[in-house]
Amino acid sequence: MGIRSYVASFVGKSSQWFLKTFTKGGSSLPGKLALKVDPAILDHLAKDYKVVVVTGTNGKTLTTALTVKILQQEFEHVLTNPTGANMVQGIVSTFLSANSKKGQKKFAVLEIDEASLSKVTEYIKPELFVFTNIFRDQMDRYGEIYTTYQLIVDGAAKSPKATILANGDSPIFNSLETINPRKYYGFDHKIEEDQTAHYNTDGVLCPKCQHILHYKMITYANLGKYYCPNCGFSRPHLDYKLTELRNMTNTSAEFTIDHHDYKLEVGGMYNIYNALAATAVAEYYHVAPEKIRKGLGFDEKVFGRQEIINIDGKKCTLVLVKNPVGLNQVINMIGLSPYEFSLVSLLNANYADGTDVSWIWDGDYEAFSTSKVPKVISGGERHQDMTKRLKVADIPDEKIIETQNLDEVIEQIKQLPTEHVYILSTYTAVLQLRKKLADKGYIKGGMDRG
Repeated sequence: MGIRSYVASFVGKSSQWFLKTFTKGGSSLPGKLALKVDPAILDHLAKDYKVVVVTGTNGKTLTTALTVKILQQEFEHVLTNPTGANMVQGIVSTFLSANSKKGQKKFAVLEIDEASLSKVTEYIKPELFVFTNIFRDQMDRYGEIYTTYQLIVDGAAKSPKATILANGDSPIFNSLETINPRKYYGFDHKIEEDQTAHYNTDGVLCPKCQHILHYKMITYANLGKYYCPNCGFSRPHLDYKLTELRNMTNTSAEFTIDHHDYKLEVGGMYNIYNALAATAVAEYYHVAPEKIRKGLGFDEKVFGRQEIINIDGKKCTLVLVKNPVGLNQVINMIGLSPYEFSLVSLLNANYADGTDVSWIWDGDYEAFSTSKVPKVISGGERHQDMTKRLKVADIPDEKIIETQNLDEVIEQIKQLPTEHVYILSTYTAVLQLRKKLADKGYIKGGMDRG
């Protein structure tokens, strides 16, 4: 270790100890300080690890968490970044926190922001990249979907021997030749029927000839067994397949991947893709099916991903939403609920959320304009925009409670007429709400699980 790396590591670890000892944490600051001392500190910190990187628009956090749970059944030391700190400074902080013994086979499973990938791979050399999906998201940061895809392809190219394990059902992941070898996972569970995707869906054009793609099977959005009738572009061979979906509820799913049966303790089709990606990683590293099954079976909710918080007897399911495709998948998942529920919708537009809130108009809020939802709370810093969207979705004025104040949101939740409540929230609103709930004693900490 060079003197600069040594000093950077000392500064980072010392600040990390101080923050954990005397404050409530601070996931990125130690990394920022270490990077100021040595911009190449990651090269030193990650050199003894097998690194798996998870990136893409939706599903990074849960895919990472499931992958970690599975690999922990096989390997003793698996490092990850569980607090959502997925930019460069957060990754440095993750490695600074490592506490492993010499001689251990060490894994690092890292969720990395699409725009940060190239910066991180300047210094670490992953051996596996997991690409979940690419949809329109925070266009002020990422631009259109092909721009985002180019960002992650360029990031992966800096580790050219690493395999890309991509969602084969997404046409964009087959649109470019890559220097990296590729493997694919996907769904193959339905009888084939020729169809096209919904017109208001990302990526419905063939990336080779710009004709409208056709499908033999669609899971959601533009994902499925696609082909172009004009030029022959089609879904690649799947190396890892989900072949049967036996049951799917708002809280769980049962399915078969590569001849083995599994169960997941969170709901929604989009989360089955996350489980499929994690299983594909496990199979890539030759983890046995019984260990995969045990890893997927953990009933431990990830920050903002269907975690359940009890607020004076109200069972509140908190779900992060940030773009149209993800929002609509969450709405579909909620629609599977066998009970009446109330809704809370919190909208912020800070940098971490994306400053453009027009994406809410592509969300199917019309699905809530039924008697199954007796009350809706509209909140967050952009509560007026949220209320307008709900009214246009034909939710009556008398059902809507509008407030920006999160203390008031919490008080109103206590008065809702249903036991079950779904809270849909953008990222910074999740952080703000969880801090309020932590201060009031409903959860353990603003960034901890409740």
